[in-house]
Amino acid sequence: MTGRIATRLEELRSELALGERRLQELDRERLDVQQTLLRIAGAVQVLQELLDEESAASNGAVPSVVAD
Repeated sequence: MTGRIATRLEELRSELALGERRLQELDRERLDVQQTLLRIAGAVQVLQELLDEESAASNGAVPSVVAD
């Protein structure tokens, strides 16, 4: 009985270590995706502002600056 318990304990420790490593990988991947989304959001904002300025210029209006 003790041998089976020790074997199972080692299996569980191994599974725990694998799970912890996988969680670390996912955390790194999440950070990478988050950074990518921030860059995309920034690019969207810049392009929207350029489009708004171009549209205002073609209508003869003075573009307004909106501060966040």
